[in-house]
Amino acid sequence: MPPEKPHWAHLFGEVVTSGLCTGCAACVIACPYDVLEYDDTGGRYKPWHIDDLGGREDCTHGEKGCTLCTRACPRFRSWETEIDTYLFGRPRQVEEVAGVAKDVLLVRATDPEIHERGQDGGLVSAILLWSLEHEVIDAALVSYLEGDGSTWKAKPGVARTREDILAASGSRYTYSANTLAYAEAIDSGAEKLAMVGMSCMASAPPTMQARKAGKVARRFTLTIGLLCSKTFDDAIFTELFEAKYGLARQDMVKMNIKGVFQIWMRNGDYHEIPLKECHAWTREGCKSCPDFAAEHADISTGGIGAFNDWTLTVVRTDRGREVMDGMLADGVIETRPADEDPGAVALMHRLARVSRNRWPETAVPEPRMMPSKPTPVG
Repeated sequence: MPPEKPHWAHLFGEVVTSGLCTGCAACVIACPYDVLEYDDTGGRYKPWHIDDLGGREDCTHGEKGCTLCTRACPRFRSWETEIDTYLFGRPRQVEEVAGVAKDVLLVRATDPEIHERGQDGGLVSAILLWSLEHEVIDAALVSYLEGDGSTWKAKPGVARTREDILAASGSRYTYSANTLAYAEAIDSGAEKLAMVGMSCMASAPPTMQARKAGKVARRFTLTIGLLCSKTFDDAIFTELFEAKYGLARQDMVKMNIKGVFQIWMRNGDYHEIPLKECHAWTREGCKSCPDFAAEHADISTGGIGAFNDWTLTVVRTDRGREVMDGMLADGVIETRPADEDPGAVALMHRLARVSRNRWPETAVPEPRMMPSKPTPVG
């Protein structure tokens, strides 16, 4: 028998409609025939196939041998071991519940403006700025707030300047498939791209590279992953924050999660919402995601732990270490050993275990593999 050539029909049944799809949109940007589109309305965040050329469940290009959508998907079949082997030369060990790591550090930007405008130390902004200045990248796929920001709806965008990068700083906690800014970046002349996104998006570039998904894969040169337990549907603003607490989204200026949902208002007020009240608005694509720690990024970052102005940082690849070493040598960041905040490391491992337990037992087993006892700190 000829080898199977899995395509949209397989992706649709095994991922898009099975609960495994995170909505990362990697399949959309990898499709060379523009027959895949994306629906981010009403909490859906899913790819869909146009009615022509195969309809909702099939693809005539796939029937003829095109497999790029399944090659791009970071949740299709044996994705974790394939990406681990490509990036690290081996699958992760069972004890590596938060993924393979070279270094675990506490890091923050030294530039006062970056530190002030960024989230939890401004590290992501600092990485992008340094990478632009040193021609590691010439654009980054990031998220912005639409319009004047008053709706708090995140949208994909391209950052090519310092002001672009600083405008994209801060957290939203609603979802933006930043991959969808790929076409805009290429149309603007960019060739070396950074991908900034939650764990699912951070897995997209190495998935495409491991599976040789064409020129789209070759254009990603740096991936920055954001530690992520979940994101929320946009409806949380009206149905919880405003309906129960009287907090109108247009009056919010900043938000964060530190054990509670923190909200700062335009008039200077500060509010805390218990996270258990937010769970009902968990985005569908997050409910089966096993990757809290952005385990396939070059550099994974998260604002967890005791020090609010330092970022817990996991350096995973040679490229990630080169960037961090260069930044440190240039004095644009300062670092501390992660063991100065053992609670942050322990929390990362605990949340990684929680996320891995979400992965369905009916899917490939590797993402659920972890030690029988909690991972020790250090």
